[in-house]
Amino acid sequence: MTHTAALLALHAAVALFGFAGLFGKWLALSPVAIVLGRTAIAAAALGILRLRTGERSRFDVRLIANGIVLAAHWLAFFVAIQVSTVAVGLLGYACFPLFTLALERVFFARRLRRREGGMALLATAGLVLLVPELSLANPAVEGLAWAILSGFLFALLTVLNRRWRGTRSATDIAFWQNLFAAVALVPFVWAAPWAVGAIGAREVVLLLVLGLVCTALAHTLFIGGLAAVSAHTASVIAALEPVYGIALALAFLGEVPAPRTLAGGALIVAAAVVATRQSHPATVPSRRRIR
Repeated sequence: MTHTAALLALHAAVALFGFAGLFGKWLALSPVAIVLGRTAIAAAALGILRLRTGERSRFDVRLIANGIVLAAHWLAFFVAIQVSTVAVGLLGYACFPLFTLALERVFFARRLRRREGGMALLATAGLVLLVPELSLANPAVEGLAWAILSGFLFALLTVLNRRWRGTRSATDIAFWQNLFAAVALVPFVWAAPWAVGAIGAREVVLLLVLGLVCTALAHTLFIGGLAAVSAHTASVIAALEPVYGIALALAFLGEVPAPRTLAGGALIVAAAVVATRQSHPATVPSRRRIR
C-alpha cells in the first residue's frame, strides 16, 4: 500500500467509526440490541477472516474481560447518542486519550508530564462549554455523562489490550472481544425481550451495515493503513473521529451543532490529538484496531 493509499484508508476508517454514531438515531432499538447486533455480526465477519488467513491463536480466558468492557463501552456510547446528539456523544467519548494517560499512570507507573496536565485542563474546558446547565435533567448533560463514561471504558480497554501487544494480531483480539461482548449481552436480551424494540427488515439491514461496514471493514482499513503510515500520523487522524461524525450527522440527520458545541469540540479534539501523540507509539494502533 502506498503512503497516499494508506492515508485514504485511515481517513475512511475513522469516518466510518464516526458514522457508527448515527445508527443510534436511525435504529429504534435499545442500546443492548444495537450493541448485540453489532458485535455478533462483526465477530462473525472477523471469524471468517481469521479462517481465511489461517490464524489459529489459542483462546485465553482473560479475553472475556476485554469483551465485557467493550460491550459496556458501546452501550454507554449509544445511550449517549440516543439521549442527546451525535456531536455530544462523540465529543464526550473523544476524551479517552486523557483517560488512557491517567490509567497508564495507575497500572504502569507512567510518569505524567506537565504538557499532559495542560491538555487535561484544555479538554475539561471543552467539556464545560458543552454543558448548558448543571442538571442531569438536561438531555445534553445526561448524554455527555454517558459519553464520558464511554471514553473511560474505552481507555480501560486500551490499557487491558497492552498485555496482548506483540503476541496476538489485531484481528484475533477484535474477534474474541466482539464475540464475548455479544455473549455478555445475550442474557439481558433474553431476560427482557420486550425492551429490545421491533426488529424488521430495515433494522436488520442497518445492523448489517453497522457490523460489517462500520466495524469489520473500518477495522480492516485502519489496520491496512498502518502498514505505510507512522503511529503518530495515525493517532492524529484517529482523533478526527468527532469531526467526521459531526459532519455526517449534519448531512444525514440535519443536526446543526451550536457555536458553543463547536467551540468546546475544538478544545477537546485539540487535547485529544496532543494527548494521543504523547502516548507510547506502540499503543496507538491497538486503540483503533479493536474498536
